[in-house]
Formats: sequence, C-alpha cells, structure tokens
Amino acid sequence: MIGILVFVLGPVIAGLLLSFTQWDILSSPRWIGIGNYKELLHDTLFWTGLKNTAYYVLLTVPAGMVVSLLLAILVNVPLRGVNFFRSTYFLPVVTSTVAISIVWKWLYNPEFGILNFILNLIGLPSKQWLSDPKLAMPCIAIMSIWHGMGYDMVIFLAGLKGIPTQLYEAAKIDGGSRTQMFLWITLPLLTPTLFFVLVMSVISSFQVFGEIYVMTNGGPGNATLTYNYFLYQNAFLWFKMGYAASLGYVLFLIIFLLTLMQVKFLGGRVSYELL
Repeated sequence: MIGILVFVLGPVIAGLLLSFTQWDILSSPRWIGIGNYKELLHDTLFWTGLKNTAYYVLLTVPAGMVVSLLLAILVNVPLRGVNFFRSTYFLPVVTSTVAISIVWKWLYNPEFGILNFILNLIGLPSKQWLSDPKLAMPCIAIMSIWHGMGYDMVIFLAGLKGIPTQLYEAAKIDGGSRTQMFLWITLPLLTPTLFFVLVMSVISSFQVFGEIYVMTNGGPGNATLTYNYFLYQNAFLWFKMGYAASLGYVLFLIIFLLTLMQVKFLGGRVSYELL
C-alpha cells in the first residue's frame, strides 16, 4: 500500500494539481486554474498531434490484428520445429524499441537503405521514406506492426488453444470446409481474445513515442508529430510542465472514453460459447 501511494497515487494527484499551474521547473509553480486546458483548444499543434495519433492508430491496430491472427493460425499446428518460428516471431517484442527504430531507420535511409537498393534493382526510383510527409507515418506504422505482432500472436495463440478440437472434428464429419470452420467456430470463440487485443492495441497505439523520437522527431513538417511526442516537447524541451501535465490528463480522458465506447458497443458482441 505504501508503494502504491508513493509511486502511483502520489504522482497521479501531483500531476493533476500541476496541470492547473504554470511551471518551468526553475521557478515556483503559479496557479492558473483551467488556463492550460483553455489553451489546448486553441493550440494548432495539439490538434495536429491528435490527428496524427488517430491516423497512426487506424494504420496499426486493424493491420496489426490481422497479421498477428494469421501468424497465430500458422504456428498453431503440431509440426516439428514450430516452436522455433513462435520464438522468432516473438523476438522483436523483447527487443528495445530504440534499437528496433535505429535498425529500421537504416532500412529506410534514402542513400544506403536496403529498401531503396531493392527498388533500384527492379528499376524503380528511390523513395524518401521518412522525409516524405505522405510516407513517413505509414513507414513508422509498418515498423510498429512488425515490432508488436509477436505479442498479439501469443495472445491469439492462447485463444486458439482454448477452442475444443472436438468442434473441428464434428465439423469435418459434417463436411465443413476450413473457411466455414474458421467463420463459424474459430472467430465466434475467439471474440473474447479479439476484444482484449483490440482494447489493448488502441491504448498502446495512442501512447506511441519511442519510434517517433528516434526516427523522425515529429517531422517532416509535423507529419509524424504524435500526441505523446508533443507532450514530451512541452515538458522537456520547452519546460512547460503545467501545460504538459494537462496534455497528459486529456490523453487519459480520450483513452478512457474510447475504452468505454469499445466496451459498450463491442462488449455485447463477445461470445464465450457457440450459439
């Protein structure tokens, strides 16, 4: 209880109080009420960061879930050596985000990156992957999907293992195809897992930071300026701690409301047994 009070509840309350102040770390905090929250509504960079973050979520969450589910189905087979592939697909998850971002930044390098080298081999022009405002965010999204697909794969694999094999055997006897078994057995009984992965993926995607910090610094031209990176800029580059705290609590509110909406509109569709 002491640990929770000191390291969790204490900072939460202190951050909330800080969001109602103007503080540059060096001088004493000055109480300004809801001034920071009013300023948010008129801050174009705030809306840019929120829009870019929403775009990132839309790019990564659906595609990441599909890729992870396909991988889980592929490794959910009793074949020799399948554990090697499970471990290989999961390996990026336990690798540092900074290290992964540096490697992918090399891959995207316009001068000596392997992607442009492949394009040139087949006669296509080089691309300015991270310097093009239209390509930068999709490039980061691709890296993020690759980085996190192993974690979701393990969750989906656990869900697949929980489906009774007798259901598939009965479907085969009745002449059911693999597609029919996937649509009428696998997907319905996997809805609790799908719901969990969706909620957790949305929460984590809204907090993207490391990839942006290492690869683009929010550029080019704020094309990859995400919400968390904008919060970081205010706190540790511009020393607007009170404003950064208000950004943090607005982000908490956004994630909380999105989670409630998912529970309300999708929670009722979760099936724990076949109808």
